[in-house]
Amino acid sequence: MSAMSEPTVLARWSATTDLIRRLAGAFTIDDTVAILRDSARRVAASDGITVVRREGAHVRYVAEDAVAPLWTGQSFPIKACISGLAMLDRAPIIIPDISKDPRLVYNYYRDTFVRSMAMFPVGVSTPGWAIGAYWAKAQPIDPDTIDLLATLARAVGATLEKIDTLAVTRQHEERLRAEAGG
Repeated sequence: MSAMSEPTVLARWSATTDLIRRLAGAFTIDDTVAILRDSARRVAASDGITVVRREGAHVRYVAEDAVAPLWTGQSFPIKACISGLAMLDRAPIIIPDISKDPRLVYNYYRDTFVRSMAMFPVGVSTPGWAIGAYWAKAQPIDPDTIDLLATLARAVGATLEKIDTLAVTRQHEERLRAEAGG
């Protein structure tokens, strides 16, 4: 499946459990993105992983770990990008062969190693993030990988909600302190 050594499904679930434990200790978006960038590729047994954030009508690729550079720092129209479509549809998009999927803007992939991919939206009510896994070979994405990435996306969604809730709570505490004069 991947250019990196093929971890067993059990090892990948173990890596997922470890990643979820690390996410439980994340209290900032930067921490969450770093944990994903550093660990998600092993979970997916992929040649690349990317973390994408929605910014209005665009998406921005904020982090990656891949065998070759992809799109970190670049922004694309949400409707012209698979990560954006996954967010808008609130559903994963699995593409075994990028050359055969009409939703792709092939120019985005022409100069990359990417030949198959899986993109998972992250976020409960309105996904504002996505996690993408990429492979250098056109191939079906196995059900274990889909389950692992879906589990990871749910865990990241919960982490980001926790971070948002903590930020709102801090804002209310500060407002109450200011109103109380202290």
